Amino acid sequence: MNAFIERIDAVATYTLMGAGVLKHDDPRNLGLIGMHGSMAANQAIDQADLVIALGTRFSDRVALNPNRFAQRAAIVHVDIDESEINKNVLINFDVVADVKDFLTALLPKIEQKRNDAWIKHVSSFRKFVETDVKEATIRPKDIIEAACDLTDKETIYVTDVGQHQMWAAQYLKHEKAENFLTSGGLGTMGYGYGAAIGAQFGKPEKRVIHFTGDGSFHMNLNEACTAVSNRLPIITIIFDNKVLGMVYQWQTVFYNKHYSQTILQRQTDYVQLAKGFGAKGFEVNTIEQFKDAFTKALKEDGPVWIACNIAKEERVLPMIPNGGTVEDMITN
Repeated sequence: MNAFIERIDAVATYTLMGAGVLKHDDPRNLGLIGMHGSMAANQAIDQADLVIALGTRFSDRVALNPNRFAQRAAIVHVDIDESEINKNVLINFDVVADVKDFLTALLPKIEQKRNDAWIKHVSSFRKFVETDVKEATIRPKDIIEAACDLTDKETIYVTDVGQHQMWAAQYLKHEKAENFLTSGGLGTMGYGYGAAIGAQFGKPEKRVIHFTGDGSFHMNLNEACTAVSNRLPIITIIFDNKVLGMVYQWQTVFYNKHYSQTILQRQTDYVQLAKGFGAKGFEVNTIEQFKDAFTKALKEDGPVWIACNIAKEERVLPMIPNGGTVEDMITN
């Protein structure tokens, strides 16, 4: 994949389920695409004259308005499943094949290309977008980046479902798609802890980091007894904002702050609850406290929970509404 991108000198983006397939520090990597994708990725797709789609299904979180998706481009769609061709987005050329086989056969036939002007143009779209939360003492981006900086490239990251899932897809510094486990569009809150336990059993030599929200974690935290009994050194990072964050965000932005069943105000003491299970627990309010707790967690030989008290006003940005295009992108 990366060799192909370098050979044709193209910029690239990825979907949620493809996170990690591109090197995070590659200047050609524009980041996540779609509803919560980066400005650069979405703008590049909108202005491109050629889009090569490898093993993607153009879901409604990527092509939010199928009739206007990459409307200036010729689209080449490569997928092993023929039923995916022209299912969601009408394309110009299709190749029904395994992506690895396709790239392996194609690469020797391509001469090295240079697209300096296009890459410079797309680079001008790069812009970090984050909610301005004045009372925030610890930010999601900082938490995720600190966790990455304190672990190695072989670390396995697991998420539940919600805002933290999107933040992870946006900010993780991983380089292998198989090291990012998430339930994607299935939306299964509670998925994360079980998946993290499975990952740690399957790869005992690797570090497993579990990102979750307080809403998702309450769905399956009972499995802490399994992690404790088997001495699994999973570090669970809880983004605790006392609300069901993603739905709360939608109710704020699109429903005039008519909140229903999202402001839960749970009073769970994660430190004491972890202790009751036989695990180790920390509660943090600043990035300095998080780094200290995370460093200590890395030395434990069993499960650790780190509850991070983030502001409920934190948003996943940018955001393109359902049915929208880059012209409708919300950045504040």
